[in-house]
Amino acid sequence: MKKIIVLGISSFLLWSCNSNAEKSDTHQEAETHVAHQSNENSEMMELNNGEKWVVNEEMKAFVLKGSELANAYIEDGQSDYKALASQLKDQNNQLIKSCTMDGKSHDELHKWLYPHLELVKELENSSDENEAKEIVLKLQKSNEMYHQYFK
Repeated sequence: MKKIIVLGISSFLLWSCNSNAEKSDTHQEAETHVAHQSNENSEMMELNNGEKWVVNEEMKAFVLKGSELANAYIEDGQSDYKALASQLKDQNNQLIKSCTMDGKSHDELHKWLYPHLELVKELENSSDENEAKEIVLKLQKSNEMYHQYFK
């Protein structure tokens, strides 16, 4: 049953990322992305014949802004992790809304995106500042991984 649900959501995600139609509820889409894959089912990312995958310019801006937000949070010693989670969620929703990629690069980006969205959700649901700090460090590592595989 779980495989059927995952297959159904996967089909929806592929359709929604390739659709040029206006998306009315990006929050719902982000939740769908998170529900699609858990960390235990994630696949290993791979390079494009030893090279980084190309991400379209519209999407890059939202990934880079999210990375900047997490880095500034750490560097400035900020503590309002709920505000950071909200800002990161907004960037991720815009990233998803701007998705026009397809093919293998799209698939590889999703291998990075699903666990990243899950970390943002964990941060949003965190009730402890120390736990939140650990999650923010994981988000920073996630952003570093993005830069290893994508340009």
